[in-house]
Amino acid sequence: MASSAVEDFVTKQLELLELERDAEVEERRSWQEHSSLKELQSRGVCLLKLQISSQRTGLYGQRLVTFEPRKCIAGAELPSNSFSSGDIVGLYDATNENGQLATGVLTRITQKSVTVAFDETHDFQLSLDRDSLYRLLKLANDVTYKRLKKALTTLRKFQSGPASSLIEVLLAGSPPSPASEIAPLTFYNTALDASQKEAVSFALAQKELAIIHGPPGTGKTTTVVEIILQAVKQGLKVLCCAPSNVAVDNLVERLAQSKQRILRLGHPARLLESVQQHSLDAVLARGDSAQIVADIRRDIDQVFAKNKKTQDKREKGNFRNEIKLLRKELKEREEAAIIESLTSANVVLATNTGASPDGPLKLLPESHFDVVVVDECAQALEASCWIPLLKARKCILAGDHKQLPPTTVSHKAALAGLSLSLMERLAEEHGSSVVRMLTTQYRMHQAITCWASEAMYHGQLTAHPSVAAHLLRDLPGVATTEETSVPLLLVDTAGCGLFELEEEDNQSRGNPGEVRLVSLHIQALVDAGVQAGDIAVIAPYNLQVDLLRQSLAHKHPELEIKSVDGFQGREKEAVILSFVRSNRKGEVGFLAEDRRINVAVTRARRHVAVICDSHTVNSHPFLKTLVDYFTEHGEVRTAFEYLDDIVPENYAHEGSQDHSHAARKPRGPASSSRKPGSGRQQKDWEAGAAARQNRRKPGEKPSGSEAQSQASLKAGGPRGAGGPDSTAEHFRALIAEFVASEETKLEFPTSLNSHDRLLVHQLAEEHGLRHDSAGEGKARRITVRKRSPVGAGSRAPQSPATPSPAQPEPEPSLEKQSSRAQLDLKALHLERLQRQQSGQAQLAKAQPGMGSGLQKAPQKKKKKEPKGCAASALPAEEDLDALLSAVVKADNTCSFPKCSASTVTLGQLCQHCGRRYCLSHHLPEIHGCGEKARAHARQRISREGILYAGSGTKDRALDPAKRAQLQRRLDKKLGELTSQRTSKKKEKDKGS
Repeated sequence: MASSAVEDFVTKQLELLELERDAEVEERRSWQEHSSLKELQSRGVCLLKLQISSQRTGLYGQRLVTFEPRKCIAGAELPSNSFSSGDIVGLYDATNENGQLATGVLTRITQKSVTVAFDETHDFQLSLDRDSLYRLLKLANDVTYKRLKKALTTLRKFQSGPASSLIEVLLAGSPPSPASEIAPLTFYNTALDASQKEAVSFALAQKELAIIHGPPGTGKTTTVVEIILQAVKQGLKVLCCAPSNVAVDNLVERLAQSKQRILRLGHPARLLESVQQHSLDAVLARGDSAQIVADIRRDIDQVFAKNKKTQDKREKGNFRNEIKLLRKELKEREEAAIIESLTSANVVLATNTGASPDGPLKLLPESHFDVVVVDECAQALEASCWIPLLKARKCILAGDHKQLPPTTVSHKAALAGLSLSLMERLAEEHGSSVVRMLTTQYRMHQAITCWASEAMYHGQLTAHPSVAAHLLRDLPGVATTEETSVPLLLVDTAGCGLFELEEEDNQSRGNPGEVRLVSLHIQALVDAGVQAGDIAVIAPYNLQVDLLRQSLAHKHPELEIKSVDGFQGREKEAVILSFVRSNRKGEVGFLAEDRRINVAVTRARRHVAVICDSHTVNSHPFLKTLVDYFTEHGEVRTAFEYLDDIVPENYAHEGSQDHSHAARKPRGPASSSRKPGSGRQQKDWEAGAAARQNRRKPGEKPSGSEAQSQASLKAGGPRGAGGPDSTAEHFRALIAEFVASEETKLEFPTSLNSHDRLLVHQLAEEHGLRHDSAGEGKARRITVRKRSPVGAGSRAPQSPATPSPAQPEPEPSLEKQSSRAQLDLKALHLERLQRQQSGQAQLAKAQPGMGSGLQKAPQKKKKKEPKGCAASALPAEEDLDALLSAVVKADNTCSFPKCSASTVTLGQLCQHCGRRYCLSHHLPEIHGCGEKARAHARQRISREGILYAGSGTKDRALDPAKRAQLQRRLDKKLGELTSQRTSKKKEKDKGS
């Protein structure tokens, strides 16, 4: 039975690997044949227009070359890509489509540079010019595929050995042996919690298989290190592997602190500098036989030199025999040194494929290792795990199969089982009999932990008291603001027209509207004192990552902006997620991968902000649970609160499903209800009205709408017995009464929470009213105004009929809602355009004879309202005189805040923001356009080679060496053409 089970497993895995390999080869071939270099770069497999920033000699004579984007682009960053440490890359001249210069190993990559290691050989000397441009292309790796096939073939032929019982348990369905009794442990790390200690004891007691399930922030690596140290203490030899070099090096760094004898296998170029001293090459270089080996190599070189000089055949034969003997001795001494290093080490570490039998481990007996530990097992293909598993009788697997699965190219192979990791398969087959989960996490706020625990970990995950309540405001130097006081923030773009973009090849997507929202939220955090280096921005698409970097990199160089895959295993104090997808069809793409969302959210320690279109993402059940959780336990805002005067970009698009439906109607009971005490603290409505009354000037009477609002609130308030639905109906009734009245302004109290303000924004937009939020923190309030008449004889826009609270109107069908919302958005946009044109026309008529009527002082403005916005912020009466007065004043005075200087004669128009300023404030650096001015200057320098128009011409003189080279090529070409003409003339003369 065992042999048939193994045969079936191996056959299926080989078929899936073949599918994966074919898909990878076809993808590469398609890219090379049909994709331009820019398209390859957008796919993340190519980096264009790189210059050399530095060259140095690394360990063991390797040449390390660091590339950066072109120097003429200040502060430029590498585009979003899929390169990682250990990748094999090809180096090309940017001016040559083909002609690969060299092949190297990528050793390090940051947002601004990439470092590649090249081997210097006697036959090849790499000559690189610092002024030239190069490109890097990610190459396919045949070695990994061959090693996976060889491991499966070895498993099929496996007859007897230390791994026999392990194979029975892992493949044949045999139950694991009962755990052995172990003595109480004395832990090296005394700070381990109860679940970690239990996991260590369980792993050591198991005879064949133990699985350590470590959710985010639970100290999985700490637990694995403790298990290894305890195993070494028991006299066991440990082989420790992981799917990536970064994961292996992380273990090496942790184990090195314990002063254990460890040995790291692998190419030195793929290792972190901090662990290279533990590599096999470094250990051999420090060994006793190092000098003897070097002497033998020198003897071989000398014999080669003698062989080249002689012409005598007998001497050549003698030299060849001598070289054979020297090479044999060299091989024996090197192998002896390697065996000595391997056997003396207590822990040998390598990647899964680095532990293959064709490497140094072939020199050890098959029973040398007692335990195999595979860290990050959930991210590895199962076939790769079988390379080290065949070397021991017991295995310990660690990881989290609720995070990112193994990376595959073939969708067909992934669905057929290639993406199912060994850890996930065994956890499903054997359950709690072989699994121990770490249940206390030391990273996230309790609110973040609760979502991950309920959504992915069956409610077993809890936050340690040291992190359960920590917020951004608790960091040194961070002020207490609304943004720094909440762990969860949802910015909903539904109904705001911030639709997604997609590339021509349909490979990636972006959302410029969400980029603006991310930028505004980051600025709020930075202004509060949060360091940009403590913030991460995560987006699922490379196009969105590039858009975010273009918008934010120059403002916040320390800010990390990456895809989800680039952040696994990382953490930041604050994480901002841009979900990108916003469409009428409700398509979410690979946002539907639940584990990807889990990774993104759980990178945060104190604050998570999700920016999404709830109408789109709610079409997927898992994403809907995330939105509902943030709505219930966090702060909810609409994009209207961030972006002034939002106009839907594609309001005229037709579709059966309307994108703005969510803006007109609350998302349902789950999204519109909030538990008492959740989010910002709820205040009594009457207290809010009284506070507003106290802020009014002495003797000033409340307006009719204000008195009406206060009376209505005191009568019942929004938190009646009807619950959340009655809240929405209460706001609907208030706004309906306001529309029917003659009042022009309706103010709501500051006691409204964020969800209540969201409802007011949506209802006001539905009725065609203007709605603004002003103030910070607890003083934030919302004001609703009627729109101004379009002309002298025009009427105010009629609002749709609204049902009374006593007799609610039945909900219209989805089709009617969609068409009505589309008309509302389009009408809103056209009305704005018409109002602007009308205002300009009235201004033109009134310019020749402006009288005292135009000098009427406008009403008091908001504190933070810039002068340039006076034309759009109409006074409460909204009569024609006030409109013209505001427009004329804004056009004839300096737009700098608190400056009343006239700009009629000496005003300067800023080319960056389009506003007029006096001579004291017209410089961009003074009135706030400094960044735009610097960006414009950099573009001009890059394009024209000059700082400003008229400052001279770009120096285009060639380098003397290049000029001489080009001159020689020209002379050679002219000579060839001359000789061709001469030969043709001679032939013609002969013929005649």
